[in-house]
Amino acid sequence: MSDAPKNWKLFTFGLGFIILLALAPFYLSRFYVYFVALILVTGLLATSLNMVLGFGGMYQFHHAVFYGVGAYAVALMLTKTSLPPFLGFIIGPVAASLLAFVMGLICVRLSKLYFGMLQISLGSLVWALVFRWYSFTGGDDGIHGIPLPAAISSITSAYYFTLIITAISLVIMYLIINSPFGRIFQAIRDNPERSESIGVNVRVHQLVGELIAGFFGGVAGTLFVAVEGSVFPDLLFWHLSLEILIMCLLGGWFTFFGPMLGAVIVVTLRTVVGVYTEYWTLVLAIMLMLLIYFLPEGVLGYFLERFKPHAVSSPERNL
Repeated sequence: MSDAPKNWKLFTFGLGFIILLALAPFYLSRFYVYFVALILVTGLLATSLNMVLGFGGMYQFHHAVFYGVGAYAVALMLTKTSLPPFLGFIIGPVAASLLAFVMGLICVRLSKLYFGMLQISLGSLVWALVFRWYSFTGGDDGIHGIPLPAAISSITSAYYFTLIITAISLVIMYLIINSPFGRIFQAIRDNPERSESIGVNVRVHQLVGELIAGFFGGVAGTLFVAVEGSVFPDLLFWHLSLEILIMCLLGGWFTFFGPMLGAVIVVTLRTVVGVYTEYWTLVLAIMLMLLIYFLPEGVLGYFLERFKPHAVSSPERNL
């Protein structure tokens, strides 16, 4: 009963925030509607990464490859087949999760930095294939002018589609994190040796976590197509993986909504500072250094720890 007021306040705040986002097209210009949609897509991608990074302790250094594969699967189906358009928005996450499963089978045999480095190598192979296969993927030109379904052909309809799918995805990921599987996953993060000693199959749980994270990374990729109407090889490149990793650290990688906050900060910084200088990443680097020194738990993690110490766990540091 003691948690009821807290849960009610959290539910009320979340509902109010969703209503505010739902009304955004009525009080924001076309550009800012697109801008908020891009934040939602990027935030979903960062949250999917944090499922295995912050809650699983896995060194997921090339998560963007699942994002790019999900986006390209949709783009290729819409441009090269006559299948029902919305089928592509199912195929995208499925293709990303299949890639995550295959890469996971190879990578989970290793741990920590070795896991991360092998994943970077495999992800770079996928990027090189997309970058060089001009006849199929368009090579470094990408695919532009993707014929989207009429229901999401405008920026407003694409925004609502993105908002709904993002909200559903976040709810599902939150339930997974707080499920028995999620609790075991976090126990593996804190102490994999002890978890294995009491009968937990560490590798299987890590593989399932990889599969789930890859699926929702693919969902974010399909939403990117709905918002942008184009894809390009940079979606699979390692620098995007580094950027979303920074979002997790910036917002708070031991909190569920921290990556979403990190996405707001990074995307806003890239848009605003990028208008004045092409060296916006320098500003981001300085912010990150200050953050690591003064707020190692991230922005959201710091405030949760300051005002609600009991709400934030103190897991063993794995990164």
